[in-house]
Amino acid sequence: MATQLTRRYVLGLLSATLGAGALTTLVAACTPNAPAQLTSPTAPGATSAPAPAGANVAPTAAAARAPSGNLSILMWQGPTIANGHLSQGTKDYVAARFCCEPLLTVSADGVFSPVLAAEVPSTANGGLSADGKTVTYKLRPGVKWADGQPFTADDVAFTFEYVTNRDTAAVTAGSYASLESVEAVDPVTVRLTFKQPTGGWFVPFLGYNGTVLPKHALGNYVGTAARDAPFNLKAFGTGPYLIQDFKPGDVLTLTPNPNYRDPTKLAFSQISVKGGGDAVSAGRAVLQTGEYDYAWNLQVEAQVLNDLLKGGKGDLVLSPGGGVEQIFFNMADPTAEVDGERGSPKSSHPFLTDQRVRQAMAIAIDRSTMATQLYGQTGNPTSNVLTIPTNLASKNTSAEFNLDKANQLLDQAGYTRGSDGIRVTPSGVRMHVVFQTSINSLRQKEQDQVKDGWQKIGIETELKSVDASVYFASDAGNPDTYGHFTADAEMFTSTPDSPFPLLYMKRFYGKDPATDWAQKSNSWSAPNFLKWQSDQYNTLFDAAGSEIDPAKAAADWQAMNDLVINAAVVVPLIERKGADAKAKAVQGPNPGPFDVFSWNIADWTKG
Repeated sequence: MATQLTRRYVLGLLSATLGAGALTTLVAACTPNAPAQLTSPTAPGATSAPAPAGANVAPTAAAARAPSGNLSILMWQGPTIANGHLSQGTKDYVAARFCCEPLLTVSADGVFSPVLAAEVPSTANGGLSADGKTVTYKLRPGVKWADGQPFTADDVAFTFEYVTNRDTAAVTAGSYASLESVEAVDPVTVRLTFKQPTGGWFVPFLGYNGTVLPKHALGNYVGTAARDAPFNLKAFGTGPYLIQDFKPGDVLTLTPNPNYRDPTKLAFSQISVKGGGDAVSAGRAVLQTGEYDYAWNLQVEAQVLNDLLKGGKGDLVLSPGGGVEQIFFNMADPTAEVDGERGSPKSSHPFLTDQRVRQAMAIAIDRSTMATQLYGQTGNPTSNVLTIPTNLASKNTSAEFNLDKANQLLDQAGYTRGSDGIRVTPSGVRMHVVFQTSINSLRQKEQDQVKDGWQKIGIETELKSVDASVYFASDAGNPDTYGHFTADAEMFTSTPDSPFPLLYMKRFYGKDPATDWAQKSNSWSAPNFLKWQSDQYNTLFDAAGSEIDPAKAAADWQAMNDLVINAAVVVPLIERKGADAKAKAVQGPNPGPFDVFSWNIADWTKG
């Protein structure tokens, strides 16, 4: 019965999300001796399941060529670290995934593919246990690290120990929190035991949060020494490329892994990743001038993007699930310093802890106009933080814009206007907020629109823009990172890292504030940087984590979404599509919501 439930959960979840065709592909991929169903993408942004990077397939004539030439990539948010478990932004995960690999990856339509695993675990192949608590992975045999050392199950077990060591302060720890143990059964077999039955058995070691680390390189850098490891800037793995040179925030240079399992797939003798600039200049460098081969994350105003496309040098790479642009409210006081820490958990915000204030600020934002004027084909207004997989998207919320209602809420709550039109709290505190985000011309226009609405309801708004390389950095000593949250409100895009949105939704979980809230004692790495706490939310989160019935799990995730929306601790603005640009000669990019664009770099060609 438990076996049937586990199987039903996985298939039911994906059937509800994907539809019958994609589900058939997944079942075939999970069934021993089934004909291969995984094929390389035929167009950028294709949602069919691509062949696993480095899979043992017959190379094409193009792929069989020796590495030659350079691939130049422009990332206006330059990577700052190449250890994915210590990363604070997508830019850093991109850097890590050139080198390091997970056990599994998953496509936009939810089809799993093995990477370092030999196959996707299933009840049919004995990978998923009858009690729903154990997953056994068979690993690819003969795989080596870039330095020639063998990759074994010990590396997988070590990665679990590394990530879950509290002093390591790994930002991915939430993806592994449900695990009881990871055991190397033999060199090519690893067993994961969960604390309780879970429908999210695939969350650990999946995608960019699941990269496996080399024990022999990082064994002496667990815990407080983690951020001192040379590996963080000189990463190597089992993946197709390794770091040759790295100047954080500026230039990342990669060369082929001499021990990669399928060297015929390595098309480039060098990959150069340049950081800095802005999204518009990045798009121009590919689409108009042809100076670069690929540009990431073109969060560019719709009219500007359309003009760039007229350059004729490249194409847009659009992908589903580009993330939700959203505003978060701080429950702590960012102006108060307690024990040498701004925004301390021991402080309380003078007015954002009042739900009525947050609700008024939420409905003072015109999301429809923002989507139409600024995003065009690359985004739509949304009222949900959970938009993918589609079966988790709630139908119970709405994106209301009503300045009159917002003013009435504040009037009724006793927040009165001064002679200058700015409100004060019942205790006499002037309602002034600092609203921060990263430097990006589109985001600054979003800020202007938000400020206009907030000023009209009597909340004085000061805009702050932080360089993206700082804002999304993993620098525990820099107060301007989003994790420090030393502002009253902040905005950025985020997306679930898997079809089971455990880590994504853990940012609102606060059962143990010492562990769950970002603060000085955990190097601001904990997911809940808002410092919001709700017993109801915590209960729902715990229930979803152990639920194996797909319908019940979906209901729990939707209820969590509705709870944070109704409490207005977060304001979702735009459901974005992924928007990159590639030169016309570049083939192979296939980004998706659950892994970064560099995940299949071994499949890229140019020419």
